[in-house]
Amino acid sequence: MSADLEQHPADTPFHRRLVYGTRPDGAWMTHGPAGAYESVVMRPLEPMLVPEKPRRGELDPENCGACAVDEHTIWHDDLWQVQAGWEPGGLPFIGAISPREHWLLEDAPVEVLAALGPLMQRISEAVKRIPGVARCHFSRFNDGSAHLHLWAFARPAGMMQGRGAVLSYWDGMLPEMTVSMMTEFLDIVAEALAEGGGTAYPILRSREGGAN
Repeated sequence: MSADLEQHPADTPFHRRLVYGTRPDGAWMTHGPAGAYESVVMRPLEPMLVPEKPRRGELDPENCGACAVDEHTIWHDDLWQVQAGWEPGGLPFIGAISPREHWLLEDAPVEVLAALGPLMQRISEAVKRIPGVARCHFSRFNDGSAHLHLWAFARPAGMMQGRGAVLSYWDGMLPEMTVSMMTEFLDIVAEALAEGGGTAYPILRSREGGAN
């Protein structure tokens, strides 16, 4: 293994105060968010290593899967796209929001970033058109892919246990939607977004245009 890929424990004043190999106390999570957990058992804390494993597309943007428009792109315009519908889940909607070009948050042009705020507003309103949806949550982690992306989650109306950061975990615990229901909800979001500009289902539209 080359020296630049060899990992070493992170050694800073913050890291040196941690006790590796012990289980952190997760009891605080039973009091929030929204009382979703009755009990929590954490895994032992693992040593923190640097350099970290590269994210997808970090070493070579050509290997970034988030740049290309594909069959899961339900809407795009010149700058941004929304992808969803990989498989049915328990939440009414989960969508990935990303620039169409390979940008990080740190280097994205101002025109790309300036368009994000209005787009988030449009996505929120589009998601809330789905019957039974009360809120649209947004989150950003960017630990899996080096391509700037955010996530949108639909919170069902009345689901107090889904308030806050815990909502995404409910997707794997609630009963899965049928494919037809998922498709219906994707159509609602895609068409609502297209009302404000851009194209719904660009791959499908290009195929239809080619067939004419």
